[in-house]
Amino acid sequence: MARTRYATDRGLIARMGATMFLLGLVFCAFILVLFFVLFEYQRRRAGAGGDNGSSTGLIVIAAVIGIGSAFASYYWSDKIALSASGARLVGPQDSPAAARLHGTVDRLCALADMPKPRVAIAPVQMPNAFATGRSSKVAVVCATQGLLDRLDPEELEGVLAHEMSHVAHKDVAVMTIASFLGIVAALLVRFAFYSELFGGGGRGRGGGGRGNSQGGAIPIILVVMVVGMVTYAVSFLLIRLLSRYRELSADRSGALLTGRPSALASALVKVTGDMARIPTRDLRAAEPLNAFYFAPAFSKRAGQFSMSSIFSTHPPLEKRLKELDKISQQLSR
Repeated sequence: MARTRYATDRGLIARMGATMFLLGLVFCAFILVLFFVLFEYQRRRAGAGGDNGSSTGLIVIAAVIGIGSAFASYYWSDKIALSASGARLVGPQDSPAAARLHGTVDRLCALADMPKPRVAIAPVQMPNAFATGRSSKVAVVCATQGLLDRLDPEELEGVLAHEMSHVAHKDVAVMTIASFLGIVAALLVRFAFYSELFGGGGRGRGGGGRGNSQGGAIPIILVVMVVGMVTYAVSFLLIRLLSRYRELSADRSGALLTGRPSALASALVKVTGDMARIPTRDLRAAEPLNAFYFAPAFSKRAGQFSMSSIFSTHPPLEKRLKELDKISQQLSR
């Protein structure tokens, strides 16, 4: 974690560590199963005299693309998020809203003893905010125009304190590492599916030893597909769990930094309530940035626990408010 005055939550850190450990176990199991599958495939090829390396090629291509995607996500997360949200970087002289945003960020940087990130405004009426960047030196914090119009100064400070804690805790790096396995597994499923759909079956109907060897690739590709699907499903759920812990940690760190958890709670209620009145079409357009946002742009039952909650990037509203209330009670003692 960066050396800032943002408070840490040992309980949440332990849970995030356990989640990362489970992801590591899934990754190890994934590699071992693929190694066994490839070993068996090579043994069959050696016995039948075949030379088809399609399964090996699928894994290599998926790994290369997965590494490339993770690299791009890590190094250019700020540019990707700004482009997707239509936001632009602003200076304190650009507008009254920009001056207010810069002033709030300046106060938080002084409180947290951290470098000032770049500041941006997204020209949309959906009230939300995000911060991203691989380090505090290249970070960017962005607020939508809707958020600036709706929140009072203390509420805005609470939201930005939450977002800047993601930068202080290097959450982009954490989530990039955690997502790598899911990316590779998802690519393997897709490549294996199209390999069988457009080529696997046809090769298997050929005659002779070579045809039989290639036909043996069909079940191997199916095994790779199933392994990839299971790995993706498990890693997806673990990553979403890690993301929810990350949001709770940012709530806690931001509330303790400002000393006003009630302001952050008020902002949460306002943002969630106002987004419920925004047309679903507009919310769905912003949904790809859910993992970055202060509050999810689209949630069928925001604030209520349901089975869909386990797939969410953010904890339910009620849970976030409950945790903030606990912090208020601790600070009042």
